[in-house]
Amino acid sequence: MDNILNDKDIILDDFNPGVVAQKIASKMRKRRLLKNLTQEALAQISGVSLGSLKRFENQHKISLQHLLQLALALDALDEFHDLFPDIKYQSIDDIIKGRKVKERKRGSNV
Repeated sequence: MDNILNDKDIILDDFNPGVVAQKIASKMRKRRLLKNLTQEALAQISGVSLGSLKRFENQHKISLQHLLQLALALDALDEFHDLFPDIKYQSIDDIIKGRKVKERKRGSNV
């Protein structure tokens, strides 16, 4: 049996939040450039400060609100609607089990 860590098809960086943020920032920058927008123009269109936009492109740090504003300005907001999809049931038993579990409003202090 092969070790899963040796599998060339699996990129462990995809599970690293910093790397994911870097990839998102890089894709946003590419889209900005494809739309022939300067950082200043995108900042003005999106309502995100130029400093926040530069920090995102260079350091990959941004608030969720500003990221959504940039996505809206770059016609990429639809992708966020699929971020946390509803759980799909596999069987009738899963549906019954799901109905028995109350939907939680907040976490416990355990």
